[in-house]
Amino acid sequence: MKKLTFSWLAEDLKNSDEWIFRVDEKLASLTRDFVKDQFHLEKPLFEYSKKDFQVEPVLELIRSAVDQAMLGTGIALVKGLPREGLTELEFQKMIWSISLHFGVPRPQGKSTQYLSEVSNQGTQYRAPNGRGYSSNAKLDFHADSCDLALLACFNQAKSGGESLVSSSHSAWEILKKERSDLAEIASQPFTFSRNQEEASGEAPFYSQPLFDFSEEEKLFGKWNRNRVRTAQEIPEVKPLSDQQIQCMDHLDQLLHRPDLTYRMSLEPGDLQLINNHSVLHSRTGFEDFDQQERRRLLYRIWLATPGSPQLPESWEPSFGSIESGSVRGGIRGKQYDSDCYEFEKSQAEAVGMVLPEEFLENPESPR
Repeated sequence: MKKLTFSWLAEDLKNSDEWIFRVDEKLASLTRDFVKDQFHLEKPLFEYSKKDFQVEPVLELIRSAVDQAMLGTGIALVKGLPREGLTELEFQKMIWSISLHFGVPRPQGKSTQYLSEVSNQGTQYRAPNGRGYSSNAKLDFHADSCDLALLACFNQAKSGGESLVSSSHSAWEILKKERSDLAEIASQPFTFSRNQEEASGEAPFYSQPLFDFSEEEKLFGKWNRNRVRTAQEIPEVKPLSDQQIQCMDHLDQLLHRPDLTYRMSLEPGDLQLINNHSVLHSRTGFEDFDQQERRRLLYRIWLATPGSPQLPESWEPSFGSIESGSVRGGIRGKQYDSDCYEFEKSQAEAVGMVLPEEFLENPESPR
């Protein structure tokens, strides 16, 4: 069986297990006991550190999954983390403390939250300030604003809520082959809205291509139709050209092709890892159970990772820094303060990462 790369098709994932990592029942039980015995749940997130989670066999397994996501297929799945016997808060703090071994968490929105509860909170996804993670809507294919996204499942939906992933590398190769004219358009800047989540000093929008190459000639993909659409409601933003609209329509059709889209249902105890530079992801709409305790619930963490690659120059407006291994990305939002800065500084030191110089000189800057 051939080793998978960033350029995969749905059938490749279906026929391979190199991107799936399993926690056996004995190790899951050991981890559950550790969380029950060692965790202090009243402790705020920023007071947690790598030292709070020390189940080395689990860390070794997830370390392999991180490597797979960042260097192999761009997607990895860890199955079997303890879910039964843990409360929502215990599960949340377990995932958070595990993540601190693998990078610096990034803020994710207007409220400057570093850990997002992915559940239906009544958000209107198509609103100018809409976000998909807090709605039950069907989502467009998109990339998150980070190197690596972690999504841990606590509860499944009553129906729907499937995770969809497509390789942006494969999409690019197909686009070039089938519509070279549209590939040229996709290599030119599109304008994305910040959906009213911009920090002080940030413009409400930014521009970058959908596909670009770094100085090392590595391909990077970016897409989020919803944010391109909402950018059109900002007076300063230039209207989309007919060619851009045609490119967007064709790319969306391409990403949804059965040969390119891999579908998975995340189960309780699953941890999905997505490299946002090589994989685009989406989700089907879902219906919740009536009981509050059974509602669909996942926890999402965005990471800047120590082994991250250098980005294209055109990625700087959205990521802040394009340098390899730097603390970058995220949505700083409206509530970033000195506590956030000190947490990021401490966490960067803990995992051997570098804060950009301009960030150190001015912690209140957008990145």
